Amino acid sequence: MSADPAAVVGVRFRRAHRDDVPAIVRLLADDALGAGRERVEDPLPAAYLDAFAELDADPRETLLVAEDVDGSVVGCLQLTETVGLSSVGMRRATIESVRVAASLRGRGVGAALVGHAVDIARDKGCAQVQLTSHVSRRDAHRFYERLGFTASHVGMKLVLRGRP
Repeated sequence: MSADPAAVVGVRFRRAHRDDVPAIVRLLADDALGAGRERVEDPLPAAYLDAFAELDADPRETLLVAEDVDGSVVGCLQLTETVGLSSVGMRRATIESVRVAASLRGRGVGAALVGHAVDIARDKGCAQVQLTSHVSRRDAHRFYERLGFTASHVGMKLVLRGRP
């Protein structure tokens, strides 16, 4: 499934830096669902920077950004590596929070970004990549199916506390 990042002219993929956090939060907030759960403020709530520090320090977490030629962050995703006992100790990766700037959607940035994450997962020895997507994101579901993902499970959540 490897998508060629070079095919997306002018966009490169890299690990996120602390300075990228405001741009990532803006991407996460740029739709109806995200607008209701993210807080785009200046300054950002400290919880975002605390979460980034924890993610950045964890070798099983990779926060990726897509960076445009002008240095602006135009996409992001989080890749989490999980080691488990099931399936004979299979190592898997989970992709979450995939976002691409509205102005670049449909140009292959998302496919290349997800493809890059899949390559990282493969390099880490993962035998499976899974993801979740909100039930209302039908366009996203079609996008992931085009990339070869299948809707094989039902995801459920239990909210333990309200928003910070």
